[in-house]
Amino acid sequence: MTGSSCGEVVRSILRSHCDHQGPFNYVEVFLDFENAVPTEQERHLFDLSDAVLAQASQLLENVSCYGKGASSEIRTALQNPQNELAQEKAVEVVSAYVSRIKSYYELSLRIEKLVPQLLWDLCSGPLPPEEQLDARQALARQLARIVDFVLEFDSAKMCTPALQNDFSFYRRLIGRNEQDSSSVELANSISLFLAAPTPMLSSLSSATTAFVRAHPTLPLGNTTDTLATIVSVCCYMVTHEEAAMRLGDTARLFCVRVMVGCLILYDHVDEQGAFVRDSPINVKTAVQVIRQHTTQPQTDSLLNSIRYTTKHFNQESTPKSIRQLLA
Repeated sequence: MTGSSCGEVVRSILRSHCDHQGPFNYVEVFLDFENAVPTEQERHLFDLSDAVLAQASQLLENVSCYGKGASSEIRTALQNPQNELAQEKAVEVVSAYVSRIKSYYELSLRIEKLVPQLLWDLCSGPLPPEEQLDARQALARQLARIVDFVLEFDSAKMCTPALQNDFSFYRRLIGRNEQDSSSVELANSISLFLAAPTPMLSSLSSATTAFVRAHPTLPLGNTTDTLATIVSVCCYMVTHEEAAMRLGDTARLFCVRVMVGCLILYDHVDEQGAFVRDSPINVKTAVQVIRQHTTQPQTDSLLNSIRYTTKHFNQESTPKSIRQLLA
């Protein structure tokens, strides 16, 4: 993608073909996820997104090196309940880790506030989805970066059980001591955030569904078609030689993760979901893209995201062929 301009489109051709899910619109568009430059109209929201994404980058590194947290100090404190020094040491160490956990939760709130603003600019325009995305490439880039961060963060979180262990110990501490109601309420909210296997994805899904509810006069199809178009665009960019030649390994993996993230969001927003036979999303192609263009452990991580974080996969409406494909 290096050197490509913001408004550049390789092709914007819709063609229909059939597979196990029926008619499927394949969108041949190249979106510059690396270098798209905001127009004057996009600048304010682009800069707001950049600030959130800068924090996201820092916290992704932070959670990736979270390690075992305060496990050792907590274990010592629990084994020696009468040892005041052990208790004080546990409180000191746990408090530092809880500050980190609070920053993850606060970032999720910033994302929940930002995403509806991005969706409005990308989904409410008068143009067809592929043209609107082209006209707002810089904002499409920012939404894609958020989706990518969400999947990376949750992948790191799932490999870090110490997060929940540390916060559970912290909640026991504040339960024993007098705390103002706001501290308890915050702790409860953070606990609910951590309880989700994929907390950032849950926040992103909540933000997307909240956007739909907040704009009842905006056709639901505007949002779902935009998400489906991004999925298709990412498939095209990774699989078609003309576009794929412009992607390095990092950019290719980025596109695959964005494809998966938008597929999941579509499934949460659309009433029928992404897996029904007349879905505009070709799940079979998406799975093939994951298997052909990622390596372990990314492959299993992304396939598991589709299996376990979508809303409709386990419903009867999902064709057996799709179930078998992801078995």
